[in-house]
Amino acid sequence: MTTQTKPIELHYWPTPNGWKITIYLEETGLPYEVHYVNIGKGEQFEPSFLKIAPNNRMPAIVDPEGPGGEPISVFESGAILQYLGRKTGQFYPSDERARVEVDQWLFWQMGGLGPMAGQAHHFRQYAPEKVPYAIDRYTNEVNRLYGVMNRRLADREFLAGEYSIADMASIGWVKPHQNQGQDLNDFPHLKRWFETLMARPAIVRALEVGQEHRRNIAEDKDAQKVLFGQRAR
Repeated sequence: MTTQTKPIELHYWPTPNGWKITIYLEETGLPYEVHYVNIGKGEQFEPSFLKIAPNNRMPAIVDPEGPGGEPISVFESGAILQYLGRKTGQFYPSDERARVEVDQWLFWQMGGLGPMAGQAHHFRQYAPEKVPYAIDRYTNEVNRLYGVMNRRLADREFLAGEYSIADMASIGWVKPHQNQGQDLNDFPHLKRWFETLMARPAIVRALEVGQEHRRNIAEDKDAQKVLFGQRAR
């Protein structure tokens, strides 16, 4: 196991993508300090943050004890999980066949579950006008993806067999299932997985990090302008 003497800097806001990293850090016990990036106020565009996260999205980390003992910064939540998994040897297997299983479901979340659930949230909760086609399109796609998870979990406890970074990446996007127009009772295997993860003490702690800073974006028009009106800079 890796011994970390200096805390990892976590640049974070309490969202499903941010939770991925607090979950990993809480599960492993790695020391970390939180640097809040208020995405509703545009702090993700600060030059100091862009040096470590050029896509102006959180989360990002700075590990003062990176490869060779030198600091390293990492952005993109999936890349952070893989980096920390390699660093610690926890929740990310070294066996290639087992690692491929994890990677498949991690990338499935990054390319499918997260973006589609995010669009469902946007058009169901935040869009200034209700667009029935968009609401149906993304609600149905999230439903399909939940079905994929449900089938996958029918004969195994976790997405890649053993509990892994793939589960950590996905749980935060299933947590707000009601806002996505989904009923977990329609997906019994997914519901069992969800309840199992939500009962883990590390996940409970991770989801509490920064909760006092959360605001209802659906009622914050200024934050919506920052979050949803971005163009190239």
